[in-house]
Amino acid sequence: MDGDLPDETHRTPPDVDELTVEALGKLSEALEKVEIARGDLYRFHQMTGSADFALGDAVDLLRRAGHEELADRIDTELVGRNVLPGRWTFQIVEDYDDTYWSVFRDLEREARESLVGGTRHLHEARLKERRRSAGRPGHEATPEEPAARHTASPPEDRDGLKDGRGHLG
Repeated sequence: MDGDLPDETHRTPPDVDELTVEALGKLSEALEKVEIARGDLYRFHQMTGSADFALGDAVDLLRRAGHEELADRIDTELVGRNVLPGRWTFQIVEDYDDTYWSVFRDLEREARESLVGGTRHLHEARLKERRRSAGRPGHEATPEEPAARHTASPPEDRDGLKDGRGHLG
């Protein structure tokens, strides 16, 4: 693939070596894992918040059922409680975003911009070129490329019962 991928937005600059492309691919892979971890962190945030509201509903039901002492204890000890010292989940998400995720994204972008003119997923674009079956339907190089026509012959007519289109005659 000497910098000649069909997709113009994913072509390797002529002065970029294979090791650089591989390194940027690993950096991109690492960022994708961080994005997944961030999604999991937001899920943790959403689920913990939902649990706290369900807990509040449970407290209300316990009170209505006459279990005031237990309801009061749950209400004062658990409803609205920090999940980490001094922190609710939104603060954990904000700290992760500010301390790690945003720095990671900025450095990954800076690496791409300085080494390959900002091109994203260059390693994956090369993989696509190596793995796809050029000219086959579903293997087009770009969305703009017309879908390749399937040129397979009609199914073999062993019994002489089908017309040329494979239908019963």
